[in-house]
Amino acid sequence: MELDDLDRKAAELLDGFLVRKDLVRTFARQFPVPTYVVEFLLGRYCASTDPEEIEEGLEVVQRQLKSRTIKAGEEELFKARAREKGEIKVIDLIQARLDTKNDTYMASLPSLRLNDVRIPDELVSEHERMLTGGFYAELTLEYDASIAQEQGGRPFGIRALREIQLSKRDVLDELARARRHFSTEEWKAFLLRSTGIEAAGLSERQKDAMLLRMVPFVERNYNVVELGPRGTGKSHLFQQVSPYAHLISGGKATVAKMFVNNANGQRGLVCQYDVVCFDEVSGISFDNKDGVNIMKGYMESGEFSRGKESIRADGSIVLVGNFDVDVEHQQRIGHLFGPLPEEMRHDTAFMDRIHAFLPGWDVPKVSKELLTDHFGLVSDFLSECWSQLRNQSRVSQWQGRVFFGGALSGRDTNAVNKTASGLLKLLYPGDDLTPSEEDIEWAIHIAMEARRRVKEQQKRIGAAEFRNTHFSYTMGEDGVEKFVATPELQSDSSIGNDPLEPGQVWSITPGGQTANGQEEHPGLFRIEVNEGPGTGVKILNKPVPPAFRESVGYAEQNLYTRAGQLVGDKEPRQHEFTIQLRAFDAAKSGSKLGVASLIAMSSALLKRSVRGGLIVVGEINLGGSIEPIHNPVTLVEIAVEKGATAILMPVTSRKMLFDLSDEMATKVDIQFYLDARDALLKSLGD
Repeated sequence: MELDDLDRKAAELLDGFLVRKDLVRTFARQFPVPTYVVEFLLGRYCASTDPEEIEEGLEVVQRQLKSRTIKAGEEELFKARAREKGEIKVIDLIQARLDTKNDTYMASLPSLRLNDVRIPDELVSEHERMLTGGFYAELTLEYDASIAQEQGGRPFGIRALREIQLSKRDVLDELARARRHFSTEEWKAFLLRSTGIEAAGLSERQKDAMLLRMVPFVERNYNVVELGPRGTGKSHLFQQVSPYAHLISGGKATVAKMFVNNANGQRGLVCQYDVVCFDEVSGISFDNKDGVNIMKGYMESGEFSRGKESIRADGSIVLVGNFDVDVEHQQRIGHLFGPLPEEMRHDTAFMDRIHAFLPGWDVPKVSKELLTDHFGLVSDFLSECWSQLRNQSRVSQWQGRVFFGGALSGRDTNAVNKTASGLLKLLYPGDDLTPSEEDIEWAIHIAMEARRRVKEQQKRIGAAEFRNTHFSYTMGEDGVEKFVATPELQSDSSIGNDPLEPGQVWSITPGGQTANGQEEHPGLFRIEVNEGPGTGVKILNKPVPPAFRESVGYAEQNLYTRAGQLVGDKEPRQHEFTIQLRAFDAAKSGSKLGVASLIAMSSALLKRSVRGGLIVVGEINLGGSIEPIHNPVTLVEIAVEKGATAILMPVTSRKMLFDLSDEMATKVDIQFYLDARDALLKSLGD
């Protein structure tokens, strides 16, 4: 393998904590243990970039895995060795239970098919996780021939064990120290490599989705849903990468196992693990009809009751599952929570407790090209760092710098804060590291989109209180309000309900004869204006359509002569406007778009967005008069077809709309304006 710059930098800064990820895959396929078990050994013997040291270490790892892991069919061989030698060392999943008949603990080792292994009480007390699903460990298994001869004797016993996870505690300082020498993009790529993924061929959205998957590991009581196509490695992170995560595969989830066993007070999975992941969530059901309610209460407050006692835990809940159809079809036939179990599927209160809906359709299918052959952090080091990050928060880093829009409820704000805090912890693992403005905005944007996706599904189910989903944020007190969309609801040729950026306006040309004598149909356009220091108006389209240049000229003159009415004390002559016309149909002339151009320039100057879902039509002449439209019925029909919720037209069109069908009239809000100021006020709304 050729070392690249990222490998060299990592080797220099994190020597002793790295492992080559292709070696991990080689061993993981050969031996029946999770990836992090293999990495634990590779980290011990092969944490080097020196090829000779790696070769020597590989021989040791190969020898240990071969002699200590039990493949199917080898159970009796290992038991016989234990009998001959008196004790053997094995690597296995250890689970324990209380045998109430004999008032003693019994361990089970699944790979050896042993269910009644003696284990000292103190070992169980030290490692309570063996009572709730178990963990992988290096075990010393002894065999006592004298006990074997007793009636009902249990000859096998655990003499010692060592959990397969890191014992060092100052790992976070090491990671934070190294992070200072990486750029943000390098660090993202390195994090992905550490989970086995090569970032080089991924789009930004794909990288963002994979980083969002990591947030439950670093954020306490974080609830996330990921639904999407099969084969994208949804459960891999929770099963293979961290010993602090527990995967529940489809089937019954018991309240006793998840939360607390009332019979003996034993704490459940959410108390023992950082992350509890429900795989194939559509098949999950609770043994107790109150199971979902207990889970709902826990997801809200991080607490659950056992009799009079209230128990706190901080395990994050992850629900992953598959769509049987693509995301567009899923939205047509219902909503994106469709694959959840019946008792959760239409429960808006349950959904409200989900902090983020991760778009599984943005994650590529796992293939050979997606897996990295480079160096990444050893899993036990990485998972220990993640676990320690759970005790920190990054919310204070944007308070007073980022302001959330009015559409976010208290739960929405909490969800966005938790997601953004988690993302920034991943990027900046030291609490003394200060994130850049760009990285804060990146985290807020992802967090808002992931939470808005939840809100959109609640709105689809028809709950009135979730109607306002136009999430937005403003960076700095004088910043521009930016609206965050969920791309799966948008289409390039459809308008959608979200307000556009300031300076952007949808419009429709009325069509008719163009300057060169050709007939043109009406067409949808988006006008995009940016303003900055300077003077005049510059149209960026090459070549500039003559009819559009004419409309922009009318708009420019009206903005100058009516500045007081339109933009108050702002002086438009001291600003340069750059304008781009985007066509979404066959029409390209951009004719008679004067009113929309005037509103776009005013909106850019005022830094205020035009209302979402609105189309503005009409032409203004040099004197400021509004020209009548010859085909308003056609324009309303096109507006409906393009997904607009409102259309703003000259008042002279009112009497010409009597031919509009009742059905069309009920699908769009038709509003009228008298002059340029009236049009602007109605466009900007509240």
